[in-house]
Amino acid sequence: MKNQKSVFIAIVFALAFALALAPVTKATPHPDGGPTYAPPPPNEAADSAYSTSPEGENLPVVTIHSAGNILRGKTGSFVLDMKPALVFGATFVKFSVSGTAGAGVDYAPLISPAYIGQSGYGVISIATLPDPRAGSFRQAYSIVVTLEPGLGYFIGEQKSALIWIKPAQ
Repeated sequence: MKNQKSVFIAIVFALAFALALAPVTKATPHPDGGPTYAPPPPNEAADSAYSTSPEGENLPVVTIHSAGNILRGKTGSFVLDMKPALVFGATFVKFSVSGTAGAGVDYAPLISPAYIGQSGYGVISIATLPDPRAGSFRQAYSIVVTLEPGLGYFIGEQKSALIWIKPAQ
């Protein structure tokens, strides 16, 4: 009889604990018998230290910025920023290129993916080429680099950046 009393107390304790914990975990009953869970709150700041995926993974957020317009014949760059930086590794980030400038005509072709090191920063260098067009047709051409989704990172609010290649003086 004494053993049955302790089993009953243990069951009551477990049930009370489960009922007390249900509001904390936001569990709700499910018609099939298993609980369902409320989704995590949306990430209000994409530039926060971590972003949360639907699976609950904490992954770094990558953004891109232009280092400024460049003159033809010079080298410019796009800067990639990953927060938080990965202390024990690096990441490769996929990107696409568009704009009015032509790869192989106005700048050396770019190869995706870009490397982001342990510092949390990466650079995509733009080496411009001499203008093969007529000398009297002096025009600026744009290069737009847009980050693409990939494994191990999320894309932040600043997902694309623009550089203008301006005619040499």
